[in-house]
Amino acid sequence: MSNKILLVMATSMEADSLRKKNEMQAIPDGFKFANFELSLLITGVGSVATAWTMTKWISSNEKPYLAINAGIAGSYRQDIKIGDVVMPVTDCFADAGIDSGKGFLTLGEAGLEDPDSFPFKNGKIIAGNRFVAEASKVVKSANAITVNTSTGSSENIEKLVNKFNPDIETMEGATFFYICSRGNIPFLALRSISNMVEPRNKENWQITLALENLSEKLKEVLLLFD
Repeated sequence: MSNKILLVMATSMEADSLRKKNEMQAIPDGFKFANFELSLLITGVGSVATAWTMTKWISSNEKPYLAINAGIAGSYRQDIKIGDVVMPVTDCFADAGIDSGKGFLTLGEAGLEDPDSFPFKNGKIIAGNRFVAEASKVVKSANAITVNTSTGSSENIEKLVNKFNPDIETMEGATFFYICSRGNIPFLALRSISNMVEPRNKENWQITLALENLSEKLKEVLLLFD
């Protein structure tokens, strides 16, 4: 069995939390941890950058036996607190659709796509494989939404909660789910909560704590597969 994992992160800041870990041995273009070689791919923030960078990497490299998306996220739930690490098991493109007189319609609701066409099920992409099942032993599952504009107003928060009832929000997750599903690459995601989704106030964010906890949880999850 291959021991090569593709580790996808949006920013160098997120990756730096791993570089500080003595257990993570630096190798060209990534890390060695336990019996795994992790190819580190920094995509840039957002769906477009993620799509381009991942597609380019996949087209020119050997297919990994697992892809992991790791990064920070905002939480909509009081029981998913700053510093918690969760594993998104569903994701969707929450702002791809039509703004109509009746409110926001998803592409499926607007009749522009089949909400059950692969890789979607009822408009969502589901992460379901043996790696997700194993990781669920040590990390809480969550339902995610992906947006192009980070939510920071009471009005938009209310709209998204009423429409999707999400647990967390990211700017890359659904793209990662989509590309891995299309490429038939087993995948899972880990997201550490840096902030609550609330009227934007970066003074309340705790990115350092979130990244430290993310690094520790990633190591814990990887050891389950060793």
